Amino acid sequence: MYEIRAKTMTAADGVKPVVDLQAATVRFCGDSGDGMQLAGTQLTNTSALAGNDVATFPDYPAEIRAPRGTKAGVSGFQIHFAADKIFTPGDQVDALVAMNAAALATNLQDLVPHGILIVNEDGFGKRDLELAGYQQNPLEDGSLDSYQLHQVDMTRLTREAVKSSGLSTKEADRCRNFFAMGLVFWLYDRSLEPTERFIREKFGRRPAIAEANENALRAGYNYGITTEAIARRFAVGPADLPPGRYRNITGNLALAWGLMAAAQRSGCRLFYGTYPITPASDILHELARRKNFGVRTFQAEDEIAAVTSVIGAAFGGAMGVTGTSGPGVSLKSEAIGLAVMTELPMLVINVQRAGPSTGLPTKTEQADLFQALYGRHGECPLPVLAARSPADCFDVAIEAWRIAAGYMTPVVLLSDAYVANGSEPWRIPRTDELPKIEVTHPGSSDGEPFLPYARDERLSRPWAIPGTPGLMHRIGGLETQDRTGAVSYDPANHELMVKLRARKIAGIAGDIPHQAVEGPQSGSLLLLTWGGTYGAAATAVRQLWNDGASVAHAHLRYLNPFPANLGELVKRYRRVLVAELNSGQLRTLVRARFLVDAAGLNKITGRPFAVTEIVEAIHGALE
Repeated sequence: MYEIRAKTMTAADGVKPVVDLQAATVRFCGDSGDGMQLAGTQLTNTSALAGNDVATFPDYPAEIRAPRGTKAGVSGFQIHFAADKIFTPGDQVDALVAMNAAALATNLQDLVPHGILIVNEDGFGKRDLELAGYQQNPLEDGSLDSYQLHQVDMTRLTREAVKSSGLSTKEADRCRNFFAMGLVFWLYDRSLEPTERFIREKFGRRPAIAEANENALRAGYNYGITTEAIARRFAVGPADLPPGRYRNITGNLALAWGLMAAAQRSGCRLFYGTYPITPASDILHELARRKNFGVRTFQAEDEIAAVTSVIGAAFGGAMGVTGTSGPGVSLKSEAIGLAVMTELPMLVINVQRAGPSTGLPTKTEQADLFQALYGRHGECPLPVLAARSPADCFDVAIEAWRIAAGYMTPVVLLSDAYVANGSEPWRIPRTDELPKIEVTHPGSSDGEPFLPYARDERLSRPWAIPGTPGLMHRIGGLETQDRTGAVSYDPANHELMVKLRARKIAGIAGDIPHQAVEGPQSGSLLLLTWGGTYGAAATAVRQLWNDGASVAHAHLRYLNPFPANLGELVKRYRRVLVAELNSGQLRTLVRARFLVDAAGLNKITGRPFAVTEIVEAIHGALE
């Protein structure tokens, strides 16, 4: 539904009809060097400042330097902005900006019928068409007649706009993304001021570049005003979000800030030891900038050095964290077992990507759940948590450290490429709203022998700082004797220690919230999800509620141990449908643990669920 605010167009003053929308979805796409991520980020930030709820989906090429003009090198950025609360970056796009033929070929299928299609004419030369696999030029053969096609000579117009800056032709062409931005900003009634401020801040030391980008931005905006080809523009009003101070945040940025907040609230120094890997590297980039908060970062020579440095930091009393993706977890697995044996608190962040091996390194997947639970030798249980959205990463980081410090155990925190690179508005909390994390270290011995594996009511051992008088003790990878920590080869002691460590992890179920359900508390069908599937699932069930369907939704943050009430909960429903981006890992766990005939909705394409996919699957299950 929409309303026309201005029903006339006057050529003299350039006024065009404005259509009020509840939401809009836009995608920029082009070569990886065309600045599509920057264009999308600026539209995102501007929309957030306008008060919209926003959700984004950056889509990076898997090849670092794919040949220009090829499908393998296409980069995209999708943003969904709305006057209502939203949970996903949208199934399909209302407006597609394609900078070349390859970008059009790989993205056109996601444009809604009669959607707005803006293309850069210069990207459709003979060679461009060949690389994209076109036999004929789609701009001329009528194949795009079902869309609102707008062919714009962005290259020529951008060069004319930046001519006064004295840039070379190559430098001038790099400003085309700002021309495209300006046109889209006009189309959706966005202010230029935030992006102009960004240009001045980023390129202030290069005045010619700053001037050129500003001129290109304004040229794109003015093109929208003056062209007769585009007869109307659109407006999306602010969303009714809870009061507070907001900023747009990505999942990786939220994780970094959550780690810093957890360190501050626990009184620990944060040490982040890692080896760069897509898509987790941005956590390191952000934390490396925060030495003013006492953060120490270490870029190790390999994954094994990274995780063992974190074990050393934890032994010294620091908040030790390592971040990686699935391949890195494989290399870290033996050392993670050492941390389990020594019972030291630390966090292992896995930003999942499509595998196995190198797989699709820039695409998303949820296929590392079994690895998180079982990917170590021996009986080696660990708590496992998963973030559901970019903003949720902040809270999950704090909760993961609360569990690690409280139970003296490594904790695995699962994110994924979709959550890590996506963004949404985040209400900035006050410090007093964040939970206090109690961390205690035993003081000097009072003459009694120190027992490094004596346990409290949580079965947690004391976190003794090396060098504390009277607290000399041994920890290591060999099995430890109960209480004393001495090396023990006694079979009965080994079984005792294995069971103690398992009981400690299982006991965390009594220290986490019961699983909540959205929708009916019993009935026909329960949709069960975890990780980045939350947004599409939450949107799907709300659509179904509007249609009168009896469906409930439970989204898991805690994957080991499960919430204490989960077994009873899943048995309240006649059908359980588990949606996840793998072949059925959570479904396998639920069926084995609770003996329910759970069905699966599974996808392994490197892309997140579309809302329509979940809606159709639920309709099928209900029928």
